[in-house]
Amino acid sequence: MRVNAARVVKPATAVGPGDVLTFPQGARIRVVRITGLGVRRGPAAEAQTLYEDLTPERADAIPAERSGPRPTKRDRRALDALRDGEGPEN
Repeated sequence: MRVNAARVVKPATAVGPGDVLTFPQGARIRVVRITGLGVRRGPAAEAQTLYEDLTPERADAIPAERSGPRPTKRDRRALDALRDGEGPEN
């Protein structure tokens, strides 16, 4: 995680409006600028008004919507093997 391009290791690093956070989220890197601080812990829709997403759009981004049923454990292992260049396991 980075705050204003400086790597942080303490989970209790203070942030405020105007700070830019860079962090991994799943398979992508997110960049957000804090625009305000909440006064209470609330719903996600309220939290989304407190930051601006600066993450650049990728041309090769994976679509947000899945097609088909949820993959099984066997399917996930086969996908991981393909990503690692090992080929499918049978």
